[in-house]
Amino acid sequence: MYTDKVMDHFSNPRNVGEIDGADGVGEVGNASCGDIMKIFLKVENDVITDVKFKTFGCGAAIATSSMVTEMAMGKTLDEALELSNAAVAEALDGLPAQKMHCSNLAADALHEAIKDYKAKHP
Repeated sequence: MYTDKVMDHFSNPRNVGEIDGADGVGEVGNASCGDIMKIFLKVENDVITDVKFKTFGCGAAIATSSMVTEMAMGKTLDEALELSNAAVAEALDGLPAQKMHCSNLAADALHEAIKDYKAKHP
């Protein structure tokens, strides 16, 4: 049902945790499945220098959170805003159709964290 990459990111998630004094924090949830994702950013000169996540949810939610943090690290804020829901799923070699909403949460949480950063640093 899940690809090897999904299973790897679920079993060995990257960038788990919180960032004390984060420059931006984004939280999203999906009431229908109960998944909740929170992403923390550290930003220097418009570049994401650290990114961590805390996720409560299914294996796909954890895997997409892990993958989106890897994809965002080292990118400018504008580059990270271009990361799409489809790109996260593609980077994991796909998700089952009934789990696609999980990849949407990961990208949305990242975008919310960037929006939070920009609101605090106009």
